[in-house]
Amino acid sequence: MKAAAGVGLYFTGNGVVFAALLPWYPLLVDRLSLSSWQFGLVVACFAVGSLLSSALPAALIARFGAHRVVIGGTVMLGVAASATAWSVNGVMMAVCLLLLGCCDAIVDVAQNVVGISVQERAGRTILSSMHALWSLGGLLSGAAATAAASAGADMRVWLALIGIAAVLITIVGRRLISGYASPRRVADSDADSAVDSGIENESDSRGDDPSGSPAARGNRGGDGAAGRSKRAILLAALPLAIVAICGAAVEDIASNWAGLAAVEFANVPAASAGIAFSIVIGSQCLGRFSGDVLVTRFGAGRIARLGGGLIGLGGIGVIAAQEPVLLLVSMGALGFGSATLVPGALGAAGRLPGVGRAGGVTLVNWLMRVGYLGTSPLVGVVATGAGLRWGLGILVLVGILTMVFANRLNVRRT
Repeated sequence: MKAAAGVGLYFTGNGVVFAALLPWYPLLVDRLSLSSWQFGLVVACFAVGSLLSSALPAALIARFGAHRVVIGGTVMLGVAASATAWSVNGVMMAVCLLLLGCCDAIVDVAQNVVGISVQERAGRTILSSMHALWSLGGLLSGAAATAAASAGADMRVWLALIGIAAVLITIVGRRLISGYASPRRVADSDADSAVDSGIENESDSRGDDPSGSPAARGNRGGDGAAGRSKRAILLAALPLAIVAICGAAVEDIASNWAGLAAVEFANVPAASAGIAFSIVIGSQCLGRFSGDVLVTRFGAGRIARLGGGLIGLGGIGVIAAQEPVLLLVSMGALGFGSATLVPGALGAAGRLPGVGRAGGVTLVNWLMRVGYLGTSPLVGVVATGAGLRWGLGILVLVGILTMVFANRLNVRRT
């Protein structure tokens, strides 16, 4: 359907921008003469920016509508990525990445809000496929940027072109979604759906609630779920955030440690070690494309529990590997097992009672980013003291936590 395709373009455009910057990091490090610890601090600013965004996504969505936030945020993403290429020192690069992280978090929430709204009106699960398109956009953009860097292309021109392309992709997505619903359709039982998705009527929705707060809109009436305390809402969101952290932790560990594990555990040549990460991301992408069908058939909680089991088994396989086959098969299990966790948790967050769709997604998204920020440092600390195999044993714990909290993804809209 056209609306789902439009949401898919939102996710694709978002995945394209940041991935286009990553292959240029070595050139920036050399040009700016950054040491390893300086570069580590600079790139950490991306995560800091995403955390500093805090309540901004919900507030902006309430004020402007999710579609305008996605498009405007993508413009800012392109500007921040392009500005990074013009950095004259580490401080300027850090500021650019801080802005990039903040805008990325805002766009991430807004596009998930739109995806959840389209998913609910369609009556079938689409969010896993949307995240798969994000992964696919990132993979293609990263590969193209790598080829451009190898060919000696100008980084500043390349990133400017990618930013423009991402904005155009997003605008096309908006046009595909625009005719999906009647312009003045009454919102569903979620009081803020017309505001935070903006699918029916963004301009009218801005006047629906003078408080401007999704949580405040959800709390109108004072009774039942609408009157839930902030503590109750946080307790309901925390298990969803734990599942999302588990899914994001697998991606983070694969990004930073998969190649090293391939070299150290299975004697894979260093020049070929990147295949380990590629298998994780590739299998995750396949899992997300098939995840919608599986979740619709068996339920989000059951599929997440199965995913947790695969993560646990994959973690055991990684730390026990002595040759490439077992290691790479285990990496595939990690990617496939983690595929539906983040989209499933964010989809459930949009159905939390007592808080609006944008508020729920913002809260779980922010908790997720806080939680997995320490994943790689934790692996590094354990690996320093006891070896990398023990460090990557954290993956087994991630699988167990996923299985424990998986049933909390079965949140029903009230």
